[in-house]
Amino acid sequence: MEKKKSFTVLSLCLLFCFSTITSFAQDSLSIIPKPSYIQERSGYFRYPLLAEVYASQEIVDWADLLREHPNLHFEMVHKLKSRKKLPEQGVFLFKADEEDKLPANAYRLEVDSNKIVITVHQQEALIYAIATLTQIAYTQKDSEIVPAVLIEDAPHFNYRGLMLDVSRHFYPLSFLKKYIDLMALYKLNTFHWHLTDGAGWRLEIKKYPELTEKAAWRSHSKWKDWWTKGKRYSEMGQANAAGGFYTQEEARELVAYAAKKGITVIPEIEMPGHSEEVLAQYPHLSCSGIPYKNSEFCIGNEDTFNFLTGVLTEVVEIFPSTYIHIGGDEADKTAWKSCEKCQKVIKDNNLGDENGLQSYAIKRMETFLKDKGRRLMGWDEILEGGLPPEATVMSWRGEQGGIDAANAGHDVVMTPGGFMYFDSYQTNPIGQPEAMGGLLPLNKVYSYNPLPKEITEDKQKHILGIQANVWTEYMPHQEQVEYMVFPRALALAEVGWSAPDKKNWTDFEKRLQKHYLLMQRLHLHYYQPAYNVDISGKYDLKTKFNTVTITSEQYKPEIRYTTDGSEPTDSSTLYVEPFSLVNTTTVKAALFKDSIRYGDIGEFTADIHKGIGKKIIYNNKWNDRYPAKSDTSLLNGQHGGLSYGDGEWQGFLGDFDVTLDFERREELHHIKLRFMQISGPGVYIPGNVKLLASDDGKHFREMQKIENDVPTTDASLRFKTFEFDLQGRLARYIRIVGENRMKGFLFTDEIVVY
Repeated sequence: MEKKKSFTVLSLCLLFCFSTITSFAQDSLSIIPKPSYIQERSGYFRYPLLAEVYASQEIVDWADLLREHPNLHFEMVHKLKSRKKLPEQGVFLFKADEEDKLPANAYRLEVDSNKIVITVHQQEALIYAIATLTQIAYTQKDSEIVPAVLIEDAPHFNYRGLMLDVSRHFYPLSFLKKYIDLMALYKLNTFHWHLTDGAGWRLEIKKYPELTEKAAWRSHSKWKDWWTKGKRYSEMGQANAAGGFYTQEEARELVAYAAKKGITVIPEIEMPGHSEEVLAQYPHLSCSGIPYKNSEFCIGNEDTFNFLTGVLTEVVEIFPSTYIHIGGDEADKTAWKSCEKCQKVIKDNNLGDENGLQSYAIKRMETFLKDKGRRLMGWDEILEGGLPPEATVMSWRGEQGGIDAANAGHDVVMTPGGFMYFDSYQTNPIGQPEAMGGLLPLNKVYSYNPLPKEITEDKQKHILGIQANVWTEYMPHQEQVEYMVFPRALALAEVGWSAPDKKNWTDFEKRLQKHYLLMQRLHLHYYQPAYNVDISGKYDLKTKFNTVTITSEQYKPEIRYTTDGSEPTDSSTLYVEPFSLVNTTTVKAALFKDSIRYGDIGEFTADIHKGIGKKIIYNNKWNDRYPAKSDTSLLNGQHGGLSYGDGEWQGFLGDFDVTLDFERREELHHIKLRFMQISGPGVYIPGNVKLLASDDGKHFREMQKIENDVPTTDASLRFKTFEFDLQGRLARYIRIVGENRMKGFLFTDEIVVY
């Protein structure tokens, strides 16, 4: 009886241990980007204090890369002549052969309780395998454990980049190395280093010492202060000089450091525009010859090309990358139009106009770099005026530039502003540190497809990959860079690594939760998901239902809501799925944990009003860049969100001026419409809004005018609703005019009529 009892206890213990190990393995791996193939198994490998490492004879030198792992310590590497009669325990590195049936850029990682086995063709693939093992260590509560698994993995796109602008704000080399470390950890393989711009020159050029003695230093440390207070440069050694530069030795050090981690560094030397810092020191290279007057090089001056080729000669000696980025964007051509030298070049070379002149300059740079065995890369404006297909384009102005370039036969890296600009806000801008503008939450980054359907199938080969740009006007210190880049860089990494049809947001969001532990262990100042809720409605013109959706950045949140005007409590209705409304209703919602409310109460009014579907006449048409839903936008029952780029906000240059036609005289009680302001990108609330009425559509009488009381100097995101009480007045036509006093953009989303 005692033996039977002992056997039963032992059996239960073994069953418990086995089930624990199995569930442990199943729940433990949260790798980003998600591997192409992953099979989790029972058991785990524990790193010993000192591991035995074995490597195929041909690649024994690669084994030193394993030392990058935080928990893998070893002395010598044992050479293996064959895979037969292997030791029972250890870490093994094999050079793949035909029998492995492994793609050239792939790795295979096998883990059981005794061994870690990595099989690769290329050194780059070994770096990816080590990154996977390192991620596992940092995302495990016990970092010494590797759950048993079989992984076969390879990238979908060859180019997976992250840019950093060091011109607007200078960051020390130590931070750049940390940046590189994090890129490597998530298998990003290209660091685009934006080294020069009007805010400061950051690379030592021995032929032109003034670039780092003066052009690297300015009057104010914060870009915005410098921009608004004269934009003047200083000199190294002055007490208030702000800035810095990288010596050529430091640049080479970073290039070598990145290469060891499988990352190519592409330098950007901006031309022909964004060159104020150069022309302040060498004014004879500008059209005026006067410091601080021009931002563009004089293309008609041969000394300009002597300077640029002199700079690039030193650049290509520092950077071994195939690509050299020359910028090429946002050149103001005004000075060229009145410059005799520039106009002579246009005439002598039959260039046609200033666009042709810019293309002439870019082509000369392309020829110079080609002679050096390199390829020119630039923003999509380099295509203006024509360019040889050997040049590679980055589509920074939006998807269309990349689509057009790819279909024309150019290689393209997709960096569209709406999806891959990490200087945009990542949540509701209210309460956030100032940023450039726009809204780019994590899920929007993840949703991007680098292969738009507009690119023909035979041209898709020209899409090399994807990159996110980090413009740093509002990132004065490295902690703010980390805050803006992470965790969005993780979504970028998966977009670049995984085939579009293999991505799954729900799965990514689940895996992301373990990476907060990783970011904490690495002392990252990352963006933490907000506790606030977002409430939105979608009106269906056919059913006349308004479907309300409530979301939160929290993972699997408990959201409670009300529809009776009261504030939600922990006993209010639990939000489970979108719900429909048939009447105008105010929805309030908040997030709760353990009966405690977290974050602010969100409020949204689902307006189902009499203006929906009515005819609207645009006396001043919307701007083509922001059409929203064209002529159905403002009377479709649909409100916009926090970003003017969300497809619901309609943008106008000039006055906002529309007429509503109700087709017969209507009794009108209340009309309201709201405008957005975010002054950084030049979006303002109208100076005033007037409401006029007419019975014939020709003769209008002013009924009311409301002045704006939101200061134009307020840099935060602001909304103002202009509400008109009409007290039952009769009219067929209503005209609404918003004065564009600041001559920027006006954005509105819905005209609500009762």
